[in-house]
Amino acid sequence: MIRNHNPEWHLPPTQALKVCRDITRQHSKTFYLGSKFFPAKQRLAVWAVYATCRTGDDIADESLPHLAPQKLEQWWETTRSALQGHPLEDDVSQALTWAAHQYPLPHEAFHELYLGLRMDLDETSYQTMADLELYCRRVAGIVGLMVSPICGYQGGEETLQKALKLGMAMQLTNILRDVGEDLQERGRLYLPSELLQQFGVTEQMLQKGVVTPEYQRLMQHLIALARSWYQEGRTGIPCLQGSGRLAVAVAARAYEGILDSLEQNGYNNFSQRAQVSGLQKLLMVPVAWWKLRTQLHRR
Repeated sequence: MIRNHNPEWHLPPTQALKVCRDITRQHSKTFYLGSKFFPAKQRLAVWAVYATCRTGDDIADESLPHLAPQKLEQWWETTRSALQGHPLEDDVSQALTWAAHQYPLPHEAFHELYLGLRMDLDETSYQTMADLELYCRRVAGIVGLMVSPICGYQGGEETLQKALKLGMAMQLTNILRDVGEDLQERGRLYLPSELLQQFGVTEQMLQKGVVTPEYQRLMQHLIALARSWYQEGRTGIPCLQGSGRLAVAVAARAYEGILDSLEQNGYNNFSQRAQVSGLQKLLMVPVAWWKLRTQLHRR
């Protein structure tokens, strides 16, 4: 990876980082809550990384179909240039260059994100679980690879693989929460066709938005998979350094709470949105802290 040593990037670009903070707070209250537990400098870098990822994701999700490919290419060129120390004038680009100067952000992880966003443009459905797992890795798992160098970590590649799995768990959670929204508003179906067939669920049944017993069993299966990814990913949190551990633990617990809400809604992700209230998230903080403390004492 290329590190930029331009002295001007020693000082944080205050206005640009405020924009990144606002993007984070607006689009992911859960991620924003977790970020508050990072030390100040790390928190700024995490916001820069999140805002970069979010702007790319918004292009894939919200742009007109005939404009999205070109916009995504421009996003990738801007992101790559910023990582190499040559930002454009926009705030997110400026913030990312500063963050890349402070921490060894892995350029290949941002390229994987770009490939994942291309999948959103090129695919409207997936055939196999391997396809879905690759998508989860590219659009969210790699965020774990971006954040780990900001935290600092021990354990080498094994820790990074666990960070990857934690990010994948969060993305699968998003997919399970948004089945109806993705299908109706974007024409996308992330549930693999081989899995639909296995559980006796058809796309026509999904279009009707009816929670059948077959669909409930499918959701139970995927929720169990997501929980197994959370469990595996959490074992890497103690390998992170400092208060970044608690930041990641809180974000993970709050995201997993979406699965609890989905279960409480009777697996209805067509007309109800599984969510975790602000109060519930705050109540999760001491629980996450206690479990993390227990993990650290067992090491």
